[in-house]
Amino acid sequence: MLLVDARGVPLSIIVTAANHHDITQLVPLLDAVVVPRPEVAPRARQHLCADAGFRGASARQDMLKRQYTPHVRPRGEERTQRAQGKRARRWVVEVAHSWFTRFRKLLVRYEKMHRSYLALTMLAAAIISFRRVPAKINIIYG
Repeated sequence: MLLVDARGVPLSIIVTAANHHDITQLVPLLDAVVVPRPEVAPRARQHLCADAGFRGASARQDMLKRQYTPHVRPRGEERTQRAQGKRARRWVVEVAHSWFTRFRKLLVRYEKMHRSYLALTMLAAAIISFRRVPAKINIIYG
């Protein structure tokens, strides 16, 4: 599971078995954020966009308890937009997932040990974060 910021930079990664439901891993994912969050101002709330797997009262309460404004995408929204002739809106998390699938070692999980796969995922996250740094600051890419 992956939590990203508005630019697609990974903030939190959790590796679980495929048979674990997403909603059970929401709290560990939100608590595993490695970058300290800025102070939440009363008027400027921090938004959290999620897919329909995080729909429900318990997930909403967990998001609100951590001072996020939840935005949960309902099921079938993309289908109705396509029927209306509108282009489907892609969320930043979906783009970040596609960046992770470009690493062939992560595309199909051949690693037997949990910590090996987590380390490779963290390395990919570091590379993705490094590529998101603006070019004028980036010393390697000139």
